[in-house]
Amino acid sequence: MPGYRKVLVLLDLAEGSELVFAAARDIAAHSNAGIVALHVVEYVPAEPMGESLMPTQLDLETDLAKRARPLLEDMVKRNGTVDARVRVEVGNTKAQILQVADEERPDLIVLGSRERHGLAVLVNFTEDTVLHAAHCDMLAVRLS
Repeated sequence: MPGYRKVLVLLDLAEGSELVFAAARDIAAHSNAGIVALHVVEYVPAEPMGESLMPTQLDLETDLAKRARPLLEDMVKRNGTVDARVRVEVGNTKAQILQVADEERPDLIVLGSRERHGLAVLVNFTEDTVLHAAHCDMLAVRLS
């Protein structure tokens, strides 16, 4: 089996993201592959508020993206990878992941997968969408 040339790692910056990144880093190191670390900002308000009380959704998403970039860059540096490219995109998480995967053409996508309970089993999670739409290998890192 030939080694991977490019690894796309999907990071939500939540607990467990460093484990997901470490798995991608180790596989990339073994294959001498490049890494693209991706975080997608999708702001969905929990409760709609009056327009006068809320900044526009675009302003909030832009602000969240500006805050996420240094966090993502710091995680990449802390985990011993200085040559990884960092991407922060804004929009629908599933659509943005698939768009970036189409643009970057990775050989492997690495993402985290959390255990589901109750009604969450019936919801179409991001990892399911990416698994069925990706045109490359996938690695789901189990997060408890």
